[in-house]
Amino acid sequence: MSGTINFTQAYQRALYESMEADPSVIMLGEDIADEEGGGVFKVTAGLSTKFGAERVRTTPISEQAIVGAAIGASLAGMRPIAEIMLMNFITVAMDQIVNHAAKLRFMSGGQTHVPITIRTRTGAGIGAAGQHSDMLEAWFAHVAGIKVVVPSTPADAVGLLSSCIFDDDPCLFIEDSLTRTVSGPEPDPGHRLPLGKAHVDREGGDVTVIGYGRPLLDTRKIAAKLADEEGISVEIVDLRTVSPWDKETVLNSVAKTGRAVVVHEAPRSFGVGAEVAATIQEELFGQLKAPVLRATSRDVTVPFARILEQEYLYKPADIESAIKSTLK
Repeated sequence: MSGTINFTQAYQRALYESMEADPSVIMLGEDIADEEGGGVFKVTAGLSTKFGAERVRTTPISEQAIVGAAIGASLAGMRPIAEIMLMNFITVAMDQIVNHAAKLRFMSGGQTHVPITIRTRTGAGIGAAGQHSDMLEAWFAHVAGIKVVVPSTPADAVGLLSSCIFDDDPCLFIEDSLTRTVSGPEPDPGHRLPLGKAHVDREGGDVTVIGYGRPLLDTRKIAAKLADEEGISVEIVDLRTVSPWDKETVLNSVAKTGRAVVVHEAPRSFGVGAEVAATIQEELFGQLKAPVLRATSRDVTVPFARILEQEYLYKPADIESAIKSTLK
């Protein structure tokens, strides 16, 4: 299929195609039905009109109820998609997610699966402040039994969200607040991508940059600039799935380049970058030409004031500086 699609349209398409393909796919969330406006971010607009209020259900303002009902529906044979409006609100449902959704398969000896997809949105840079902007993917990557997915292109958003919906175990799908109108090539109908498999987004020979989500939009521009202006060849590995992450693809790339930079929006300490960097060091210590570096946001609460928020966030200049530092 030719043409372009933005992130919002990508999420809508994955939901539409999944609900059309399987009547067991249902949706739960605050204000998601058309009667309430089709969702705060309009991702679910039109779906209740098309598939009915029985399958696209607006819920009370209770994250515990949304996730708890989704888990119960999954145990009864449904494939629920639970929308948690903003990622910070997911903290209210941590018990349901961590102690129930992620563990029921293990605690039942594999007899019980929990095929739920939790869609949520976050990201700093729009002045939404500390209770509406946190990237909390590392919390859930630390929990066995749940997959954590973050797309970096609209086509990937279609393919990854569709795969989450039809996965037999719980998936956390994280959408970015700032990229909802960013466009990219439109994929073919029925597009799906394997979970747990990284993608070499750009091939290069000097340094590997590993990341996911919005920071890769900046990384692609930086890689093109460095190639044109300074002859630096950057290889970009898009994790796509944060957990379980594709160690083989990452290690093969870094073994080739001998240098690595990990980028993510979340704060530096105890982040995904630390796990990736530690694994590279353990597996490739003798082959590294430079220390593994990280470009991340700061270890503080996301500020409300615009100027402070920009100081909190990682910067494209940080990514470029880290790449150049590994080459010294």
